Amino acid sequence: MRRLILPLTLVSAFGATGALADESAPHCGANTGEAATGEPIKIGGIHGNAAPGDFSSSTDAAAAYFSCVNANGGIHGRPIEYLVENDQWNPELAGQAASKLLVDEAVVAMVGNGSFLEMAVNAGTYKDADMMVMASACAVSECFESSNIVSTNQGPLGSNVGVIQYMQEELGVQSVACISLAIPNVGTWSCDAVTGYMEENGGTAQSVFLNPAAPDVNSAMLEAIATGADTMLVNLPAGLATAVLKAAEEQDLRDAYKWAAPTTLYDLSVPAALGEYWDGHIYVNAELAPFTDGGDDNQNWIKVMDGFANADDPRDTFSQSGYLSAKFFVETLLKMDAGDVGDREKVNAAITGISGYASDLMCGPYYVGEADFHYPNHAGHVVLIKDGSFEVVRDCFEYNSAYFDPHIAIETTLGLR
Repeated sequence: MRRLILPLTLVSAFGATGALADESAPHCGANTGEAATGEPIKIGGIHGNAAPGDFSSSTDAAAAYFSCVNANGGIHGRPIEYLVENDQWNPELAGQAASKLLVDEAVVAMVGNGSFLEMAVNAGTYKDADMMVMASACAVSECFESSNIVSTNQGPLGSNVGVIQYMQEELGVQSVACISLAIPNVGTWSCDAVTGYMEENGGTAQSVFLNPAAPDVNSAMLEAIATGADTMLVNLPAGLATAVLKAAEEQDLRDAYKWAAPTTLYDLSVPAALGEYWDGHIYVNAELAPFTDGGDDNQNWIKVMDGFANADDPRDTFSQSGYLSAKFFVETLLKMDAGDVGDREKVNAAITGISGYASDLMCGPYYVGEADFHYPNHAGHVVLIKDGSFEVVRDCFEYNSAYFDPHIAIETTLGLR
C-alpha cells in the first residue's frame, strides 16, 4: 500500500496571506498556500497494474491533487492521507484491498479507483458498507451499473460507441470488427454496445476476442480481417492496442481499413510509439477535454501533475479523470462542516448528494444521486493521431445510443438537461 507523503515544493509560490504570487502554480482546494497540519483524513484508492494493463495513472493523479490540497490548507486544515492498493488484476487481491482500506484503515471515502476487475469484485462490498466510490478509470460494466460506484471516465462502452458514431456519421463506416479482451463485463459488454449502435444505424459489427492471459495479436488481426469489416476498432489497453497496430503495420494493412480506438490510446506517448506509418490514420475517442484545450481545469490538471506528480506518471485520460474525481471530492468536503469531514456516513451522504458539478474537462454535468446505476459522462470528443500529436476532429457531442436513455431520463428529472 502506498501512503501519500506531503510535498511542499510549491508553498513558496504563495504569499504570506495565501494569495497567489505565481500564476503558473496550480489551484487546489482552499488554495491558502499554507500546509495542512491537523489530524489526517484517510482516503482510499485501488488501481490495477499488471498484465494486461496499467491503470495507475488515475490514482497517481488523485494523489498529486491531494498533495497539492495538503500544501494549500487541506480540508478545513486537515491533510488527506491517501492510501492506495494495487489489485494486480487478481480478484482475490482486489477483495483484500477493499477490506484492508474499508475495515483495517477505516477510510472515510474511496476516490480515484481504476481497474479492469476491482469494481466487479467489490461492488457488493461498497453497497454493504454504504460507500459511494468516486472512481476514475472504470472498465467493467459493474462500475456503471452499480448503486455505489460513480466515475468521471466513460469506460469502454461509451468510448467505443462514441468513436464509431463519429466514423459512421463522418466516414460512412458500414461494418466494424471490435477487437477486445475476452472479459465478459469488459470486452463483450462494450463490443455488444458497438454492435447495437451499428445495427440501429444500418450497419453491422462483429467481435474478436483475445485471451487476456496470453494475447495473440497476430491471430486476432487475422480473425478481424476474416470478418470482412471495413473498420478495425482496437478496443484494448494502450500497450496491447499498440501491439495489434504494430502487427497490422508488419502486414501493411493501414490503407485497407479505417482504424479507430477508445480513449486508451489518447495518451501523449502514443503517437511517437506508433510512428509515422499511422500518422493521420487512427481516430481516437477522448472521454474528457483534449489536452490542448485551454479550459481552467484542463490547464490546472497539467500544473498539478507537473508540480506534484512524478515526471513519468502518464498524462492521459485516466490521469485527467483521477484529477477530476479528486477535485470534485475536495469541493464536496470543503462545503461540509469541519467537524463532519472525518465521518464516513456524512461524507458519503454528501457525495451521494452531488448534482450539477461543472468542469471544462467534461462535456456535461457531473452528478451522483441515489440510483441503481451511474454514468454521468456520456459525451466526448474525437481526435486524429496527426503530426506526432492529436488533432481534434469533433468537439463535445452526445453519444446516440439507447443504452444512455435511462441516464438521460434521470438528468432530465434532476433538471440537468
